[in-house]
Amino acid sequence: MAYLGHRLGASRSFLPGVSTVRLLSTFGMDDMGISVSRSSLERLNFDNVALKKLPLDPSEDPGVRQVKGACFSRVKPQPLTKPRFVAVSYKALELLGLVGDEVINDPLGPEYLSGSKIMPGSEPAAHCYCGHQFGQFAGQLGDGAACYLGEVKVPPDQDPELLRENPSSRWEIQVKGAGLTPYSRQADGRKVLRSSIREFLCSEAMFFLGIPTTRAGSVVTSDSSVVRDVYYSGHPRHEKCSVVLRIAPTFLRFGSFEIFKSPDEYTGRRGPSCGLDEIRGQMIDYVIEMFYPEIQQNFPDRTERNVAFFREVMVRTARLVAQWQCVGFCHGVLNTDNMSILGLTLDYGPYGFMDRFDPDFICNASDNSGRYSYQAQPDICKWNLVKLAEALAPELPPDRAEAVLDEYLALYNGFYLQNMRNKLGLLKKEEPEDEILMSDLLQTMHSTGADFTNTFRCLSQITCPIEGEGEEEEEHVKKATALLLKQCATLEELKAANKPTMDPRELAMLLSMAQSNPALFQMISDRVTLARQLDKLRKLKELMEIGQEALKSKQAEDWRGWIVRYRKRLALELEGQSDAQAVQEERLRVMEGTNPRVILRNYIAQNAIEAAENGDFSEVQRVLKVLEKPYCSQPGLEFPAWVGGSGEAANQGERDEGEEQQQAMASSSTPRNPVSYDSKPPAWAGEICVT
Repeated sequence: MAYLGHRLGASRSFLPGVSTVRLLSTFGMDDMGISVSRSSLERLNFDNVALKKLPLDPSEDPGVRQVKGACFSRVKPQPLTKPRFVAVSYKALELLGLVGDEVINDPLGPEYLSGSKIMPGSEPAAHCYCGHQFGQFAGQLGDGAACYLGEVKVPPDQDPELLRENPSSRWEIQVKGAGLTPYSRQADGRKVLRSSIREFLCSEAMFFLGIPTTRAGSVVTSDSSVVRDVYYSGHPRHEKCSVVLRIAPTFLRFGSFEIFKSPDEYTGRRGPSCGLDEIRGQMIDYVIEMFYPEIQQNFPDRTERNVAFFREVMVRTARLVAQWQCVGFCHGVLNTDNMSILGLTLDYGPYGFMDRFDPDFICNASDNSGRYSYQAQPDICKWNLVKLAEALAPELPPDRAEAVLDEYLALYNGFYLQNMRNKLGLLKKEEPEDEILMSDLLQTMHSTGADFTNTFRCLSQITCPIEGEGEEEEEHVKKATALLLKQCATLEELKAANKPTMDPRELAMLLSMAQSNPALFQMISDRVTLARQLDKLRKLKELMEIGQEALKSKQAEDWRGWIVRYRKRLALELEGQSDAQAVQEERLRVMEGTNPRVILRNYIAQNAIEAAENGDFSEVQRVLKVLEKPYCSQPGLEFPAWVGGSGEAANQGERDEGEEQQQAMASSSTPRNPVSYDSKPPAWAGEICVT
C-alpha cells in the first residue's frame, strides 16, 4: 500500500512555494492561457437525477429548520483543516471508474473526498426523511451529518456484475461528517476517526461477505477537531474530524416516505410534508422507475405496480436479515430511517458481530430494552415494513400490503434455512429433522458459550461417515469434540457473560413492584427485560456451583451428542451418490465459501482505531486487506502488523506526520496480548462499549 499521509503527490510549482493548483484557482485556466489536464476526480461524470426528479428545498438558509414540501436541501460542506487519507478501498472506487493509486496520489484527493472542495458537477445536498426510533415516531430527522454530492454515471466499460443490483447505471456518492445541514438538530454534523473507521471497514467487510450493503470508498481525517464524551462519563476530549465517502445506487430509505406521515397517535408528531400526497406519488414513481425498471415495465396498472414494488422490498429485506443472522451480524439501530429501500445494509453505527453465541446479544449499549437484539432482528424488520406500508398508503392499499406482509415469515425462514444448510454442508437432501438439528446446534453453542463464527468454520473438519467405518467412528467423534471444545467459553467467561447488568437493588425493587403495583411496573420497565435479568441470575448461580473441569466435561458431553447426530445426517448425503469423494469435496467447498474465517470483530476494529488515533494508519489498511478475502487463509496476514515488533508501524511511511497532538489525546493503551484475526476475542474485548 502506498504511503497515505497528507504529503502524497505534492504539487509541482511554477514559482517557489506556489503550487500549480493554487495558481489556477487564483487566476483561472483561461486567464493563464494554458491547458492543464484534469484529475480523475475532476472528470467524474455527474448526472444528479434525484435533484431533478424530486422536490428541492428552495431555501439555502444554513440553519436547522423544518423542511416542508421537499426531499432535499442544498447545503455547503464545511472544509476540514489539512485533510488527509487514512485509507481507501480500491474495489469500492472502481464502481466510479476510479483507480485507487491515482486517487491516493491526487494532491486534492482528500479535499474532494471529504467535501472540503467541490468536484466539478457535484451539487451538495442533504436528504430529508423521518423515522420511527426505538418504536416511537421521531418526526423530521434527515441527513444531519451526511451530504449528497451527486450521482456519478458508471463508466462504459464497467463490469456488468457490478451493475446487477443497480439498474440506474449511476452511483450516488455522499460524504458523512462534512458539517451542518438543516437536519443536524443539536449536533455539529461532524464524525470522528473511530466512528468513521468502523463504518468504512464494516461497509467493505459486509460486501466481501456477500451481503448487500452500501459501500465506503475512503476515510479522510484532519487537523480539525470536535469535543466528544466517548463514554458519556463526564470526561469529554478532543477528537479529529473525519469523513467517510459512501457509495450506493441510492440512500433513500423507509423513512424517506415518512415525511408525509399524518400526526402520530402516540407522539403527536407529523411529517414535515404531511398532506402533500402528490410528492409521495412522485417519490414512488422515481424509485420504481430508477431502481425497479422491470416492475415499471411489467405492471402498467399503478396499484399493481406499487404492490409489486412493496413485495420486492419485502423480499429483499427478508433475504438481507436472513444473511445477517447467518453471519452473526447485529445492526444495533434498526429504526425505519436506517432501512434501505433497496434492501441494503445501511448506516453503520453501534453494530457488532457476535463472538460467543447468544440469541439475546445486544451490540448497542444504549439499547437497554433489547429491542434491537440479534434474535429480534427478523421481527423488527417486519415491523419496519409495516411502517413503510403505512407511509405508502393510499398509493399502496392497506389490505394489499397486509397480504404481502403475510408472506414475510415464510420467505425469511426459507432464506435462513437455505443459508444454514450451506453452512452445515447439507446440500443433497432436505430432511424433516434438519431444522431441529440446526436449532440444537445453536442451543449447544449457547449453553457452552461457543464462538459463533469459528464453530461453523470448524464443522467442515467433521468428516462424513463412510461405510464400514466401525471402531474408527468413535475416534472421529472424539476428535470433532476436542475441536469444538476449543471454541467454548471458560467458566470465568461464562460468569462474566451471565452477570446481570441491572443493579441487584433495582432488580429486587422491580420484582416487588411487578407483584404489588403492576401498572406502575409497566410504566417504568417491562417483563421481557426483567425475565432476561432473572435468567442471567439463575445461570450465574449455577455457574458458581460448578468447577472448570466439571464445566468442560459437561460441554464435551453436549457436543458429543450433537456431533453423533450430525454425522448420521451427513451419512444421508452420501446415499445414492456414486462418487462419495466428489460429494465430500463439494461439501467442503460450499462450507468454506459460506462460513467466514474472519469477520470484523470489535477487538479488530478497536486495534485499528487505537493505532490510527496515535497516527499510524497501517492497521486500518491491513485489516481492510484481510476483510477483502474473509473466506480464505492469507499467509502473512494472520496477525496485526505490530505483532512481533515493538508496536510501531511496519512501515514508518504510513505514520501520519500531523498527529502529534492527537497522540497526546488518544488512548495511551498499547496493543494487548496478540491474537490472530480469526481468533476468539481476547479477554479485554469484553470491555469495549459501543453506543
